[in-house]
Amino acid sequence: MASAPLNVSVVSADHQVWSGEATMVVARTVEGEIGILAGHEPMLAILASGEVRVTLADGSKVTAAADDGFLSVENNTVTIVARKAELV
Repeated sequence: MASAPLNVSVVSADHQVWSGEATMVVARTVEGEIGILAGHEPMLAILASGEVRVTLADGSKVTAAADDGFLSVENNTVTIVARKAELV
């Protein structure tokens, strides 16, 4: 695992819900739940409705409800684009 933080963006169809640096992202895809850490292989996955959990460097968590969309990982950048998303 690389020591660089993840740059994370959670975006809904009409606005940015959250963005910042994180140590881990957990999201629900149509193939099951996935955890993303720094150094993760590039990937593109289809989101299922559910929670996106982002763990920050201090251990706190940001949670968003996301419905339908996709998750992209490349070069320690995680982008989550959902039809509908909001912080919970």
